[in-house]
Amino acid sequence: MSDRYIDFANSSLGQRLVAALGLPSPARLERWEAGRLRPVDGALLLGGGPLARNVSAFAHKLTEHIYSYGPEPLLAQAWIPGHGPTLKAVLFDASDLQHTGQLKQLREFFQPLLRNLDHSAHLVILGRDPQTLSDPFAASAQRALEGFSRSLAKELRNGGTLQLLYVGAGAEDQLEGALRFFLSPKSAYVSGQVVRLKACATQVQDWTRPLAGRQALVTGAARGIGASIAETLARDGAEVVLLDVPAAKADLDALAGRLGGQAITLDICAEDAATRLIEQLPGGIDIVVHNAGITRDKTLANMTPEFWDAVLAVNLNAPQVLTKALLDSGTLHDNGRVILLASISGIAGNRGQTNYAASKAGLIGLAQAWAPLLEDRGISLNAVAPGFIETQMTAHIPFALREAGRRMSSLGQGGLPQDVAEAVAWLAQPGSGAVSGQALRVCGQSVLGA
Repeated sequence: MSDRYIDFANSSLGQRLVAALGLPSPARLERWEAGRLRPVDGALLLGGGPLARNVSAFAHKLTEHIYSYGPEPLLAQAWIPGHGPTLKAVLFDASDLQHTGQLKQLREFFQPLLRNLDHSAHLVILGRDPQTLSDPFAASAQRALEGFSRSLAKELRNGGTLQLLYVGAGAEDQLEGALRFFLSPKSAYVSGQVVRLKACATQVQDWTRPLAGRQALVTGAARGIGASIAETLARDGAEVVLLDVPAAKADLDALAGRLGGQAITLDICAEDAATRLIEQLPGGIDIVVHNAGITRDKTLANMTPEFWDAVLAVNLNAPQVLTKALLDSGTLHDNGRVILLASISGIAGNRGQTNYAASKAGLIGLAQAWAPLLEDRGISLNAVAPGFIETQMTAHIPFALREAGRRMSSLGQGGLPQDVAEAVAWLAQPGSGAVSGQALRVCGQSVLGA
């Protein structure tokens, strides 16, 4: 759906009027397009501690234009504030900051470059998880990175984003996969997030088709976000199995035909749903995306038992039952990836959505609790929590509420189904087993929730 306010705000007349009235001026976000060869289309700036040197070893795979800023030894050609090129991507390694006095390095590094960022620039800070550090002062300094990164993300303009990646011991070799996502337009609508990377045995073999040879199941795949997820997984090389309710058969069959995939019509709440699904997957599955979901909104005072039960059954119970059956039967292979579509409603709550928010919070809890139990099999389990995404559902929201939903984020606009799909596709990669038990918000750094 077109965001007419962005169209107006980026017109010559709109720019003058928006500036004069002090109105929000959201930028058009750059998103990944077919045929693109490198994650970063422009200059990449590296700085900070020892992990930046790890990144410099593969930085040429991200872009041809690599610069460094900070004290010796230089990692690449020196970048000079005000004289160097505008920056499309920035990486600062703060993992060796051990006490409060060293935190000034954050200001010293970032302040000079903030007026030299290109359109839709992507910034990443690297650190070490404070919970793994025995020195309280070091843990304090590393925890400070969260407040800094989330605040700076809110100060960025012109479509810029910023993330904090805590790199665990042995996870250094998974940085390339994470940075291919977070420094590229694939993370256009992700900002202000904190992600923890741990050691992972599997690696991506071909970055042009990172999911090649893997089979992916997507529920609720006939249209909207589910269809976009299926398309993106297929783009990245996966063989897709698309599942939706019988009423969506025509759309489902058409999409499966276009993607060369398999279509399954099934009510996931049926008592025999798990058995029937497993029968349709004789060769097993590597990736499971639980996208199917419904809303039945009412304030709790007016909530009927039918509305409550339907939402909890589809959104929470079905993913639990189906995933357990796929695991117990061995249908979900070792080193598999499970992605649960949650929502920022499950993090922040939303008026009139006690049932929906409960179901989505439950999915986040499921990921956090189940992930450690699957480590021995190399299986990761994560939640993706979209914010305001431009879909047919949000198109029917009353105008005032729709505009408020769009503007209540650091990026000042709604996201697209593609934004959710890119996050899912990244978490589905072999190397993304480095991330498990976490909830990744795709919300443009919404003001709702943490």
